[in-house]
Amino acid sequence: MPKIPLKKTDQSGQTKIQQLVFSITEAIGNGTLKDGDSLPSVNQLSHESGFSRDTVFKAYRILKKRDIIESAPTRGYFVKGSFFRIFVLLDDFSAFKEQLYKSFRENLPQNFTVDLLFHHYNPDVFNQLVQNSLGRYSAYVVMNINHGGTEPVLEKIDPKKLFILDMGHPASDEVSYVIQDFDFAVEKCLEEGVEKLQKYEEFILVYDELETPHPSDTVAAVKRFCKKTKLHFRNVTNVSGALLQKGQVWFTIRDSDLVEVIKLSRDRGFILGKDVGVLSYNDTPMKQIVGNGISVITTDFSEMGSLAASFAKNRQKIAKVLPTSLILRESV
Repeated sequence: MPKIPLKKTDQSGQTKIQQLVFSITEAIGNGTLKDGDSLPSVNQLSHESGFSRDTVFKAYRILKKRDIIESAPTRGYFVKGSFFRIFVLLDDFSAFKEQLYKSFRENLPQNFTVDLLFHHYNPDVFNQLVQNSLGRYSAYVVMNINHGGTEPVLEKIDPKKLFILDMGHPASDEVSYVIQDFDFAVEKCLEEGVEKLQKYEEFILVYDELETPHPSDTVAAVKRFCKKTKLHFRNVTNVSGALLQKGQVWFTIRDSDLVEVIKLSRDRGFILGKDVGVLSYNDTPMKQIVGNGISVITTDFSEMGSLAASFAKNRQKIAKVLPTSLILRESV
């Protein structure tokens, strides 16, 4: 009977039951305990751990409820099957995050369970969710808040179990990540579409630093492009009907702003791609068909999800900046 390495600590804020549940799931996750392996009896584990019989019994009951272990009159408690529990923390659930999560889940085996949570760019919520997750998961897939670095609370996670998504530069070389470049890659995409964009007189970026959860690096990238191409640049914080005129190309980060630009254009009888141009950040299936297609600057979120799943399965180091692409459609 393999010995269970018990992780008894008060630093994580776990109860004794949670510590015992985590110790067993961790042992299964790292291969110390395998399919069919017998577990100590309640009395034996109570003696070995120093925990009460009631604590051990409640921990076993939780593991049985999660379908991780089984019990039988002649065998006692034993491992039902290899089990891996993944913590996934995203910012919000938009259409392109749905692509990411779908790809992530489709590339995981059936014996992986996922707890999906959202922080909605709220630092307090972010910190609390991460804090509550410590020591409970085989791997942590986190969409960071800070573009320049990673949130300090993430340092409490074993760096070999942590995977940063979308943005943030981990301080530790041990931390894996798949992120995108919101600066020079955006400028390069705009340069690829310069022939289409230069038929307009003004480039309007809808971006509010206080309200738009998107790195301001993109603003600098657009400014540089407009300066080089002598295209008049304007940054506005919201979509205004009074501002919308022929000869403009609008670049929206948020989908809600994109909808407003399209609605106002149609109300005025403007033809997308002729009277006004529309460019959006992050591709979705809907943008492929709305208005004969909305042009986008985007990364491949399906690949992002697939790489995150690969890390969760294999725990091998991944350090990658995904390419950013311009997809031209009828809207410009």
